[in-house]
Amino acid sequence: MATNNNAIVKAGDTEKITINLGMIDLGQIDLLVQEGFYSNRTDLIRTAIRNQLQAHADVVKQTVARKSLVLGLQHYSRTDLEAVRDAGQKLHIQVLGLATIAADVTPELALAAIDSVTVLGALHASPAVKAALAGRTH
Repeated sequence: MATNNNAIVKAGDTEKITINLGMIDLGQIDLLVQEGFYSNRTDLIRTAIRNQLQAHADVVKQTVARKSLVLGLQHYSRTDLEAVRDAGQKLHIQVLGLATIAADVTPELALAAIDSVTVLGALHASPAVKAALAGRTH
């Protein structure tokens, strides 16, 4: 039912996070940037994160399979959710990456069609839908 829809979210889209670093770590990062190893702080941090994710890639793959997570982008349209509701079923959304719920989905439809939401990454939905699903989001 749900579809991967790259027209809505492009592969280059990012989610902003905030981290706190000690002054010594930050100084060392700035030194590596100044010496030309990285173009800026963000470049170093992204590279470090990618290296760690690559080092743990097997664990991620095993966990995705064990937990039956959808890996990547999962989009739920109004039509998808209406079909689930009309069939008398409810979704258990489990995504590692990005889950999107269409902007035209009402809170009532979301509650009628979605039993639980587990997203390791980001959930994009209207504020009203997010609020309606707050008690079902893990």
